[in-house]
Parts: sequence; structure tokens; C-alpha cells
Amino acid sequence: MTGLLDLTLAAHGGLDRWRKAEKVSTRIKLGGVLWSLKGHPGALDGSTVTTTLHREWTSHAPFFEPNLRTSFTPERIAVETLGGETVEELVHPRDSFAGHELTTPWTRLQLAYMAGYAMWTYLSEPFSFTLPGVRTEELEPWSEDGEKFRRLKVTYPDNIATHSTEQVLYVDGKGLLRRRDYTFDIAGGSPSAHYMSGHREVSGLVFPTKRIVYARGEDNRKIESIVSVTIELDEIRVW
Repeated sequence: MTGLLDLTLAAHGGLDRWRKAEKVSTRIKLGGVLWSLKGHPGALDGSTVTTTLHREWTSHAPFFEPNLRTSFTPERIAVETLGGETVEELVHPRDSFAGHELTTPWTRLQLAYMAGYAMWTYLSEPFSFTLPGVRTEELEPWSEDGEKFRRLKVTYPDNIATHSTEQVLYVDGKGLLRRRDYTFDIAGGSPSAHYMSGHREVSGLVFPTKRIVYARGEDNRKIESIVSVTIELDEIRVW
């Protein structure tokens, strides 16, 4: 592990606490233009997300109907009843995004896949940076809005589904995650700048509770007029 990763882990509760935790759940409030672009405005707003930390699995409930939920892994996305009966499923779901652009509509299974991997990425970090096959390295620092950030490049292995194989995390002087850069590979590779704030401690672990995603320009700056996604977390639980 890099010294920057050690600092980041310590600021978010410490590696030992993350290793002992099994699951995280939270209620989410969503905004931004992405959901309408993809044909599903408001579909996930107000749902409760549950994710496991030691393997990549996520569920959103309710999902379109009060008695339905999702079950996401990198290899399969499914819509289930609350009793666990499969209603519909898609195996190797990432293949279904071939040829997609930012404005290409999604099926509800594609929506569930993206939401599943995205929320796992967000709720499991920085612990996920220590999982087998994940590589990290420190890059040159970055200054923005009067603050100086250290930057951690994270390279994910093929068995982890996320926005893009390579992502860059920005860490403030306290060790808190404040920004991530990635390309939105399943939506035409759109460059994104994702900001994090409102950090809150829950059961010894620290989570950003507010997220806002902008389009990212060629100068590596956010394009403030284009807000892709906003996420607010509440009722966070760790067990």
C-alpha cells in the first residue's frame, strides 16, 4: 500500500474496522440529468441500498414496484421479489452496453446494473482499494478552489465492475476522499468529475453523504453547467 492509501484508510475509520464490517445500507436521494437521459427519471430516488464489503454485491429496494428489489454482481443482474424469486435477469450485463452513447436509453436491468456497481464502488471505498487485484499509486498533486489535493490512481481488476478500470481519487489534507475522476465506459466513455462532501462517521467508519457528478473538460476541470448525478445518503447503517 502507498503512504497516501494508508492516510486515506485511517481518515475513514482504519483498515481494521473496515475488515470487521460486512455490510452497509443507506437510503438515497438522487438528482441530475442522467436518469431522464436514460429514460428512468425518479426510478431509484428514495430507495434503500444494501451492499456487501468483502465481495461485490448490491441490492436496491424497492425497485419500480413495492415488492421488488435488485440483486447485482458483476456477472449477473436480476430483479427479484422480496422473497427472493427471480422476475427477470441478465447474465454478463456489461456486454449489453456495447455501442451505447451518453443518450442511449437503458432497460431497467441496465439501470439496476449501473446503480449496483456504482453504489458498491462508493460505499466500499477506501476499503475496496485493498481488495485482491486492486492497484494504487500516488500521482502529482492538484490544486482547485484554493485547496491542494494529493491524488491516488486506482486500477481495478477485470473481476470488479465499476465505471472504468482506471480512476483517480483526490484526497484532502485530512485524508478524506473529495473527488474522483473516471470515464463512464458504459455510456460512451464520457469523462466525469465526481465530488464528495458531508463526511459522517457511522459505527466508526466515515462516509461522504453528498455527491455531485459533473461532466469533465479537457483541462481536467468540472463543467459546472452539466450536473450528471447528485446523491444524498441518509440512514446509513453498518453491520
